[in-house]
Amino acid sequence: MPTCLFGLILYFLPESLITFPMDKRWIILAAVFFLTFVIPAVGAYFMVRAGVVQNMQMQEREQRRLPFLFTTICYASTTYIFGRENLFGDLFYYIMLLITLSVFAAYVVSLFWKISAHSIGMGGTLGVLVFLHTLLPDAALLNLIVLFILLTGAVMSARLALQEHTPAQVYAGLLTGFAIGAGLVLFL
Repeated sequence: MPTCLFGLILYFLPESLITFPMDKRWIILAAVFFLTFVIPAVGAYFMVRAGVVQNMQMQEREQRRLPFLFTTICYASTTYIFGRENLFGDLFYYIMLLITLSVFAAYVVSLFWKISAHSIGMGGTLGVLVFLHTLLPDAALLNLIVLFILLTGAVMSARLALQEHTPAQVYAGLLTGFAIGAGLVLFL
Protein backbone atom coordinates (compact mmCIF):
# COMPACT_ATOMS: atom_id res chain seq x y z
CA MET A 1 0.00 0.00 0.00
CA PRO A 2 2.77 2.55 0.63
CA THR A 3 4.04 2.11 -2.93
CA CYS A 4 0.52 2.45 -4.30
CA LEU A 5 -0.21 5.53 -2.19
CA PHE A 6 3.08 7.24 -3.06
CA GLY A 7 2.54 6.41 -6.73
CA LEU A 8 -0.84 8.12 -6.62
CA ILE A 9 0.59 11.12 -4.82
CA LEU A 10 3.60 11.43 -7.09
CA TYR A 11 1.75 11.11 -10.36
CA PHE A 12 -1.78 12.36 -9.69
CA LEU A 13 -1.35 15.39 -7.44
CA PRO A 14 -0.71 18.76 -9.08
CA GLU A 15 2.88 19.85 -9.62
CA SER A 16 2.42 22.70 -7.13
CA LEU A 17 2.13 20.26 -4.21
CA ILE A 18 5.17 18.18 -5.12
CA THR A 19 8.42 20.01 -5.67
CA PHE A 20 10.35 16.92 -6.71
CA PRO A 21 11.01 16.88 -10.50
CA MET A 22 8.65 14.65 -12.50
CA ASP A 23 11.44 12.77 -14.27
CA LYS A 24 13.03 11.78 -10.93
CA ARG A 25 9.89 10.72 -9.05
CA TRP A 26 10.43 7.08 -9.92
CA ILE A 27 13.43 7.18 -7.56
CA ILE A 28 11.16 7.94 -4.61
CA LEU A 29 8.73 5.26 -5.72
CA ALA A 30 11.53 2.69 -6.10
CA ALA A 31 12.91 3.57 -2.65
CA VAL A 32 9.46 3.24 -1.06
CA PHE A 33 8.91 -0.11 -2.80
CA PHE A 34 12.28 -1.47 -1.71
CA LEU A 35 12.13 -0.21 1.89
CA THR A 36 8.45 -0.98 2.57
CA PHE A 37 7.85 -4.10 0.50
CA VAL A 38 11.02 -5.92 -0.54
CA ILE A 39 12.86 -5.75 2.79
CA PRO A 40 9.80 -6.66 4.95
CA ALA A 41 8.87 -9.49 2.56
CA VAL A 42 12.39 -10.89 2.60
CA GLY A 43 12.45 -10.55 6.38
CA ALA A 44 9.15 -12.46 6.67
CA TYR A 45 10.47 -15.13 4.30
CA PHE A 46 13.54 -15.65 6.47
CA MET A 47 11.34 -15.78 9.58
CA VAL A 48 9.42 -18.63 7.93
CA ARG A 49 12.64 -20.37 6.88
CA ALA A 50 14.02 -20.05 10.43
CA GLY A 51 10.81 -21.49 11.87
CA VAL A 52 9.96 -18.34 13.81
CA VAL A 53 6.76 -17.98 11.77
CA GLN A 54 4.79 -20.94 10.39
CA ASN A 55 3.99 -19.53 6.94
CA MET A 56 3.72 -16.31 4.97
CA GLN A 57 -0.05 -16.07 5.61
CA MET A 58 0.48 -15.63 9.37
CA GLN A 59 -3.10 -16.60 10.14
CA GLU A 60 -2.59 -16.85 13.89
CA ARG A 61 -2.36 -13.65 15.89
CA GLU A 62 0.78 -14.80 17.67
CA GLN A 63 2.52 -15.39 14.32
CA ARG A 64 2.04 -11.75 13.30
CA ARG A 65 3.88 -10.03 16.12
CA LEU A 66 7.49 -10.33 14.99
CA PRO A 67 6.77 -9.64 11.28
CA PHE A 68 4.72 -6.55 12.24
CA LEU A 69 7.51 -5.35 14.53
CA PHE A 70 10.13 -5.89 11.81
CA THR A 71 7.93 -4.09 9.27
CA THR A 72 7.42 -1.22 11.69
CA ILE A 73 11.20 -0.86 12.00
CA CYS A 74 11.56 -0.83 8.20
CA TYR A 75 8.82 1.77 7.88
CA ALA A 76 10.27 3.88 10.70
CA SER A 77 13.64 3.84 8.92
CA THR A 78 11.96 5.04 5.73
CA THR A 79 10.17 7.75 7.70
CA TYR A 80 13.48 8.84 9.19
CA ILE A 81 15.07 9.05 5.74
CA PHE A 82 12.15 11.11 4.41
CA GLY A 83 12.31 13.41 7.43
CA ARG A 84 16.05 13.88 7.15
CA GLU A 85 16.15 14.51 3.41
CA ASN A 86 14.34 17.80 2.85
CA LEU A 87 14.32 17.33 -0.90
CA PHE A 88 11.34 14.97 -0.52
CA GLY A 89 9.18 17.61 1.17
CA ASP A 90 7.17 17.52 4.37
CA LEU A 91 4.15 15.85 2.75
CA PHE A 92 6.11 12.64 2.06
CA TYR A 93 7.50 12.61 5.57
CA TYR A 94 4.11 13.03 7.24
CA ILE A 95 2.43 10.44 5.04
CA MET A 96 5.21 7.94 5.73
CA LEU A 97 4.94 8.73 9.45
CA LEU A 98 1.22 7.94 9.35
CA ILE A 99 1.86 4.70 7.46
CA THR A 100 4.44 3.74 10.10
CA LEU A 101 1.94 4.50 12.85
CA SER A 102 -0.60 2.28 11.07
CA VAL A 103 1.77 -0.68 11.01
CA PHE A 104 2.73 -0.02 14.62
CA ALA A 105 -0.97 0.03 15.53
CA ALA A 106 -1.36 -3.37 13.83
CA TYR A 107 1.58 -4.63 15.87
CA VAL A 108 0.21 -3.34 19.18
CA VAL A 109 -3.30 -4.64 18.53
CA SER A 110 -1.89 -8.02 17.48
CA LEU A 111 -0.46 -8.42 20.96
CA PHE A 112 -4.04 -8.79 22.22
CA TRP A 113 -6.37 -9.32 19.26
CA LYS A 114 -6.23 -10.13 15.56
CA ILE A 115 -6.98 -7.11 13.36
CA SER A 116 -7.04 -6.91 9.58
CA ALA A 117 -3.80 -5.29 8.42
CA HIS A 118 -5.24 -5.24 4.90
CA SER A 119 -8.15 -3.13 6.14
CA ILE A 120 -5.79 -0.84 8.04
CA GLY A 121 -3.82 -0.24 4.84
CA MET A 122 -6.88 0.38 2.71
CA GLY A 123 -8.48 2.59 5.37
CA GLY A 124 -5.28 4.57 5.78
CA THR A 125 -5.00 5.14 2.04
CA LEU A 126 -8.61 6.31 1.95
CA GLY A 127 -8.01 8.63 4.91
CA VAL A 128 -5.00 10.25 3.25
CA LEU A 129 -6.82 10.65 -0.06
CA VAL A 130 -9.88 12.18 1.62
CA PHE A 131 -7.67 14.59 3.56
CA LEU A 132 -5.76 15.58 0.41
CA HIS A 133 -9.07 16.15 -1.35
CA THR A 134 -10.13 18.57 1.38
CA LEU A 135 -6.90 20.50 0.81
CA LEU A 136 -7.15 20.38 -2.94
CA PRO A 137 -10.65 19.65 -4.23
CA ASP A 138 -9.95 18.06 -7.58
CA ALA A 139 -11.99 15.72 -9.78
CA ALA A 140 -9.02 13.39 -10.26
CA LEU A 141 -8.66 12.95 -6.49
CA LEU A 142 -12.39 12.44 -6.11
CA ASN A 143 -12.24 9.71 -8.76
CA LEU A 144 -9.37 8.06 -6.87
CA ILE A 145 -11.39 8.18 -3.66
CA VAL A 146 -14.35 6.48 -5.34
CA LEU A 147 -12.03 3.87 -6.85
CA PHE A 148 -10.43 3.21 -3.46
CA ILE A 149 -13.79 2.92 -1.75
CA LEU A 150 -14.63 0.15 -4.22
CA LEU A 151 -11.22 -1.49 -3.83
CA THR A 152 -11.48 -1.29 -0.05
CA GLY A 153 -14.86 -3.01 -0.18
CA ALA A 154 -13.38 -5.71 -2.39
CA VAL A 155 -10.38 -6.27 -0.10
CA MET A 156 -12.53 -6.39 3.02
CA SER A 157 -14.98 -8.78 1.35
CA ALA A 158 -12.09 -11.00 0.28
CA ARG A 159 -10.73 -11.16 3.83
CA LEU A 160 -14.18 -12.17 5.06
CA ALA A 161 -14.78 -14.66 2.22
CA LEU A 162 -11.43 -16.31 2.93
CA GLN A 163 -12.47 -16.48 6.59
CA GLU A 164 -9.19 -14.85 7.60
CA HIS A 165 -11.00 -12.31 9.79
CA THR A 166 -14.28 -11.65 11.50
CA PRO A 167 -16.38 -8.62 10.51
CA ALA A 168 -15.25 -6.88 13.72
CA GLN A 169 -11.58 -7.37 12.81
CA VAL A 170 -12.11 -6.03 9.31
CA TYR A 171 -14.14 -2.99 10.39
CA ALA A 172 -11.76 -2.23 13.26
CA GLY A 173 -8.89 -2.27 10.75
CA LEU A 174 -10.75 0.04 8.38
CA LEU A 175 -11.59 2.55 11.11
CA THR A 176 -8.10 2.42 12.60
CA GLY A 177 -6.46 2.99 9.23
CA PHE A 178 -8.87 5.72 8.20
CA ALA A 179 -8.46 7.58 11.50
CA ILE A 180 -4.66 7.43 11.27
CA GLY A 181 -4.66 8.37 7.56
CA ALA A 182 -7.01 11.29 8.07
CA GLY A 183 -4.77 12.30 11.00
CA LEU A 184 -2.61 14.02 8.40
CA VAL A 185 -4.68 17.08 9.26
CA LEU A 186 -2.78 17.29 12.56
CA PHE A 187 0.50 17.84 10.72
CA LEU A 188 -0.40 20.10 7.83
